[in-house]
Amino acid sequence: MSILFETMKIGRLRLRNRFVRSATYDGCADKGGHVTDKQIHLYEELAGGGVGLIVSGIASVHPSGRISAFQNIVSDDSAIPGLKKLVDTVKSHGAGIALQLFHGGRESAVYQKYRKKEAISPSVVSNDPFCNLKYRAITEDEIIEIIGAFGDAAVRARASGFDAVQIHGAHAYLPSQFLSPFTNRRTDAWGGNPEKRLRFLHEIYKDIRNKVGADYPVLIKIGVADGFAEGLQFSEGKTAAVLCADWGFDAIEISQGLRGKRYSQTEFRTKIKGPEQEGYFRSWCKEVREAVDVPVMMVGGLRRFELMEEVIQNSEADYVSLCRPLIREPDIIGRWEKGEGARPSCISCNLCFEALLKGKPLHCAYSKSHSSATSVARVAGKKSFSSK
Repeated sequence: MSILFETMKIGRLRLRNRFVRSATYDGCADKGGHVTDKQIHLYEELAGGGVGLIVSGIASVHPSGRISAFQNIVSDDSAIPGLKKLVDTVKSHGAGIALQLFHGGRESAVYQKYRKKEAISPSVVSNDPFCNLKYRAITEDEIIEIIGAFGDAAVRARASGFDAVQIHGAHAYLPSQFLSPFTNRRTDAWGGNPEKRLRFLHEIYKDIRNKVGADYPVLIKIGVADGFAEGLQFSEGKTAAVLCADWGFDAIEISQGLRGKRYSQTEFRTKIKGPEQEGYFRSWCKEVREAVDVPVMMVGGLRRFELMEEVIQNSEADYVSLCRPLIREPDIIGRWEKGEGARPSCISCNLCFEALLKGKPLHCAYSKSHSSATSVARVAGKKSFSSK
């Protein structure tokens, strides 16, 4: 049996293999941000297809951080019944499931404008070549409120039956905006030196841990470097990841922080045609893995089964996280377990992402057999991810 199919544990959570479905926004929630039958079906396919751990798509912990009209919320108790149904479906097929906790910060600007609200960020950066959104600097009272919202959301996740939560601390969203010196130019207790810029994430972790207890798995997806030279450097991001492990996070998924040039300086790079393009965060992950004592997840363009085995055998990671290949082939992990070792047919064209920007639900847009459903409300949020 391949090392990838070993039974694993994250804290008290036992998983059937080392495969993680990395959190993937699906645009399939209803207008209230609640779970739909379409999402139930999507998650059922993933769980039935052999994934060990599914990390849900971004769930908004606070109205100010919601990025789309069709994004799931976990900001109030009305979300719990649907989330319970989703969890029960996944667990009936033997997979684990974590809820990803999210605040978009300035990246929420388009949807917040639709709500007649202003998006927030640690600081306002003028003449930003990678972001033309309109937003304002967050106040300290708002910082405290949002920290508490993360903790309250984790309580709802546990009440809904999720096996764990994962804080989204990457991909240009609010925690990564606080961590990056490019977007955090504050001179108060929440900015300046690296320790102060990391304080927001630390306070979120402490609030969650205080509310859900020591036994509940709390994970982090952290951007350890920005996509452009003027932003967060890996040396500082690695230190942040090590501190996350020291604080008590139960697992760390290594990714990118702020986005630069599209798509070459983002987390969803294209043209993954051979081994040299795969695993584009591999070196970061390897260095973090060597420095921490908690499980580490590698994400970023993993395609060949042999490469995934290699990074585990070399102790460069403990888990492998996949996103785009599972959009096209949600059953590929089950087929690999049966010995059908074909490379994923995903060509990393990002047409799935482009479709989301147009307000369409998640699907493999390269395939001819997909839905073209859309709506005015979806289009209202179509630029939510498109500032880069």
